[in-house]
Amino acid sequence: MKSYRTKLFFGLLSLIFIVLISLGLLLGELFKSYYSRSIDSRMVKEADLIAEYIRNSDGNKDMLRRKMEIFSESLDSRISIVSKEGDILFDSREGDDTNFTPYYETIRQIVAENSIRNSNEKYYEAGGGNNLRFYWSTIEENGQVTGYVFLSVKLNEIKDAYKQIWWILIVSLGLALIIIMIIGARITERYTKPIESATKVAYELARGNYRARTYEGMENETGMLSTSINVLARNLQEMVKAREIQQDRLTTLIENMGTGLILVDSRGYITLINRTYKETFRIKEEDYIGHLYYDAIRHKEISNLIEEIFMTEQKVHREIIISLDIERRYFDVYGVPIIGTNDDWKGILLVFHDITEMKKLEQMRKDFVANVSHELKTPITSIKGFSETLLDGAMNDKDTLEAFLKIILTESERLQNLVHDLLELSKIEQHGNILSFQNCNMVSLIEDILPILEKRAEEKRIELVFEKSDEAACVEGDEYRLKQVFVNLITNAINYTPDGGKVTVSYADEADSVSVSVKDTGIGIDKKELPRIFERFYRVDKARNRSSGGTGLGLAIVKHIVEAHHGEISVESELGKGTIFTVKLFKDYLARKRVFNQSGRK
Repeated sequence: MKSYRTKLFFGLLSLIFIVLISLGLLLGELFKSYYSRSIDSRMVKEADLIAEYIRNSDGNKDMLRRKMEIFSESLDSRISIVSKEGDILFDSREGDDTNFTPYYETIRQIVAENSIRNSNEKYYEAGGGNNLRFYWSTIEENGQVTGYVFLSVKLNEIKDAYKQIWWILIVSLGLALIIIMIIGARITERYTKPIESATKVAYELARGNYRARTYEGMENETGMLSTSINVLARNLQEMVKAREIQQDRLTTLIENMGTGLILVDSRGYITLINRTYKETFRIKEEDYIGHLYYDAIRHKEISNLIEEIFMTEQKVHREIIISLDIERRYFDVYGVPIIGTNDDWKGILLVFHDITEMKKLEQMRKDFVANVSHELKTPITSIKGFSETLLDGAMNDKDTLEAFLKIILTESERLQNLVHDLLELSKIEQHGNILSFQNCNMVSLIEDILPILEKRAEEKRIELVFEKSDEAACVEGDEYRLKQVFVNLITNAINYTPDGGKVTVSYADEADSVSVSVKDTGIGIDKKELPRIFERFYRVDKARNRSSGGTGLGLAIVKHIVEAHHGEISVESELGKGTIFTVKLFKDYLARKRVFNQSGRK
């Protein structure tokens, strides 16, 4: 596409070219007419002068002939003297002209026509073979015409003069055209360059490039146009920046909000899902965006909810349960229709609040209350029952009294242990629980607690082995709490190992940590029960645990103490072959704490 400058320049050039051509033709005709009239007037006057000379001559024919030849050479014209009847009396080029007859006939025709018309015109152009132009004047004596003087010139000479006139016009007008083109190009560039620049900037603004600017040097209308476009560009750039900031804020808010979000347009196509929704439902964005909701969403509960909002155009608040793989998740869902200012239907917005953890905590609270009630009920019932039996007369029997009092003492100790463990667990879990960190030698720590547990192991004929080495195995931790950890783990190992079994305690000193393992040859744990063994009051073998006096809180206490040290605990087990608990504690507690804080773990 030609530029505005090119179109304007060629338009002006075409107009100027037409004007110059028209002017050249007009001037050519004017110059031609003027030159023709000048030639005709001069030649007629020359003919009159020769006729006057002949009239005043003394009649000497030889002298007259010589004079006529001289005049012919001087005037560069052919001179002929003709009688009034048309007969040629003298011709300056009679001997040189081989075409005398047509020339003579032309003169006789002119004389005849002139005598008949008595015209004032004294020139005649003869074409054809003559190619001459004739001029004449009458020779008079005593008022009577006695003859004519004819002067003739060739038309080629006049045509050559005309060609010179045209060449002069062509050259002058051509030079004028070139000068006008140069000046016009400069003027066109000066006045169109700001317009072209403004056009380019407007095009860039239309494409979204709001940084484009145009030149503002001139102070005329084009300068005002450039200034206005630059002001518009700056305003648009500021508006776009503000819009981008708002868009970034909105995008950040949507993507990082803790609830899932999905947006469906008025036609049922999904236009937006945030990161929380994708992570929660484990989906890919390309499988949702641009697809119909009932084709993309696999869960009927969500599709039915969207369909209900489409049909009722009312807000919906509902709690739904969705199965994700093998996990059941609870969601508190808010669905609202999006309606424009003119009651235009825009779409639907769904917000998913994951309340699974809250439901789990609620269920754990219920289970905790039920378990505590059950655990407290059993020893209290036993104490009450045996006390009533003694008061009813059984205390008079010494053996019965002693047996019942032992049972009451055992149940009291069990009740005391339960309350103690509950208080310990509450203390460990509460926010801001302070641990007394110091450098702990794991070998010495384990050696201090083994004598306490050896008696119980001997009662069940269980071999309790501590595999020591020369490694230092020192960590930063709370010595009292770490002793609780290993007392509980070793006690559980002894309780769940049949008589004659073996419990082995070992450790491994690594670069930045120490791992302590408690291995037994007991009943083992089923794989499906492994995720729940650290829950409060959860028992693998309830009958065995109660007979051993356990409260079901030991592993929960162990887990919380290890996590308070930012350590790790793992378990490996196989039914009938035994269990291995491994506790990994780190030598630099502060460095491990920084790692946990950076990863967002508490």
